[in-house]
Amino acid sequence: QVQLVESGGGLVQAGDSLRLSCAASGRTFSSYVMAWFRQAPGKEREFVANIRRSGDRTDFRDSVKGRFTISTDNAKKTVYLQMNSLKPEDTAVYYCAASQGRLYDYELLKASGYDYWGQGTQVTVSS
Repeated sequence: QVQLVESGGGLVQAGDSLRLSCAASGRTFSSYVMAWFRQAPGKEREFVANIRRSGDRTDFRDSVKGRFTISTDNAKKTVYLQMNSLKPEDTAVYYCAASQGRLYDYELLKASGYDYWGQGTQVTVSS
């Protein structure tokens, strides 16, 4: 069982940066694939980024490539999402997620591939 708690959201202006954090409970944090999803009002939850257990592979949705980075600190059991050059279209509730299964890469781009979720943190980017 893993519990995830996000923090770091807020209201910023276009072009600003934010760093989201997701603190995880449990002893086997390093065995999970960790990800960030987001959901804007009236839209479906969408994949943002993930990072493999080994930390040697990350994936991002096209619209955030070059602006967002994802990283983990296994000692702190925390995953981060650094968001730079924020745009109004990045406005959403951001969710941290953890996957314990041995899934194909394409399955890890979907919400259904994740077993545990945080409560979400609001990110609002004004123009």
